[in-house]
Amino acid sequence: MNPLHYGLTPKMKPLSPRRSALVVALDIGTSKIACLIARLSPNAQGDALRRRSHSVDVIGFAHTGARGMKGGAVVDLIDAEEAVRHAVDLAERAAKVQVDAVLVSISAGRIGSDLLAASIEVKGSTITDHDIQRVLDAGSQSSIKQGRVLLHALPIGFTIDGARGIRDPRGMLAQSFGVDMHLVTSDLAACRNLMLVIERCHLDIEAMVASPYVAALSTLADDEPDIGAAVVDMGAGTTTLAVFSNGRFMHADGFALGGNHITMDLARGLPASLYDAERIKTLYGSVLAGGLDERDMIALPNTSGNDREAPQFVSRATLTHIIKPRVEEILEMVRDRLAGSPFAAEPRGRIILTGGSSALTGLPDLASRILGRPVSLGRPLGIGGMPEAAKGPAFAVAAGLLVYPQMAHLEHFEPRHTRHTMLTGTGGYITRVGRWLRESF
Repeated sequence: MNPLHYGLTPKMKPLSPRRSALVVALDIGTSKIACLIARLSPNAQGDALRRRSHSVDVIGFAHTGARGMKGGAVVDLIDAEEAVRHAVDLAERAAKVQVDAVLVSISAGRIGSDLLAASIEVKGSTITDHDIQRVLDAGSQSSIKQGRVLLHALPIGFTIDGARGIRDPRGMLAQSFGVDMHLVTSDLAACRNLMLVIERCHLDIEAMVASPYVAALSTLADDEPDIGAAVVDMGAGTTTLAVFSNGRFMHADGFALGGNHITMDLARGLPASLYDAERIKTLYGSVLAGGLDERDMIALPNTSGNDREAPQFVSRATLTHIIKPRVEEILEMVRDRLAGSPFAAEPRGRIILTGGSSALTGLPDLASRILGRPVSLGRPLGIGGMPEAAKGPAFAVAAGLLVYPQMAHLEHFEPRHTRHTMLTGTGGYITRVGRWLRESF
């Protein structure tokens, strides 16, 4: 029975720090599909990027244009399936392996955060595993909202007599004992249809992961989550963000506005076909006006089919006047979302931009002015074997999916084979989290 029926997406078993693994990342976006196959090997002690237990070496890589997708969601099942099959087939050929299961990212479905909090009275006794179970049972009335599914459940910390941030409460004395957890959810329909596309390709789904979270896993340096950081993934159809504070993933958000809207503005304003507008944006797009932009002319492709027709030209300044207002709109929406997140309380926090739409010339400077924080472009860190074309911000999500198995132990483990549990209705979400806490701390 499909776990989505119970408000859960597939979760993978935590990766042993002493074992190697073959991992397949599938990033299905609005404009492109990227498939990376990598070998994860245990790190030698003292290696860089201390948060990672394994090195990542890519052995197969492919990316193709997406079809059947809009705003990160499936709109044409057949087209989307064909595009996924093509991307996976190319990656399989490059790696000379056959793919059975994939890690998949999701940016659609109005990704959002909820906090789960529960507390109990311990009355001066030492805290035991049984108390951890009790505190989670006390929050059993807090369930996933109707029409939403759980992507991530991460502990923020335990609370003892009002003191927050306790990592391991076992053996401590307390009158009141509580737990805080960060839940990341998405719309059921978006997840269900994305899973259906992948299952129609005869692939198992090891885990479904929020795009901004894995973009952060691949681009943040070791100290950035501790200092405070926000990763903004600017895709073609969506813009999503992940906030980190005190080393923990604290907040997620997103909205359906991205690079395709800039392309559409160009197509209408020039005028040009969508294909030509995308190409012009990629080659000449900028959000910074220069002194010579009025004189620097760009030839527009001939759309009439008449070779004798005189070519049309447009200045770089005109392109900037079309592109900049839409980019400002996106950044202002990001600013508003960050203002309502824990990032607002991180004065030293910086912002990292990822995604294909972050490649516009001058975007970090404009973003820094609008967001009021230091802004930089994020690129995948510590990924071996990445082709040159995949080392930029556009592949941060795909690269992050290869890092994610090393972080799966931070979340509760949902066993794959739970048919009996699902059929009998036992082992609810709170119970499973309780079991995970007992096994993980």
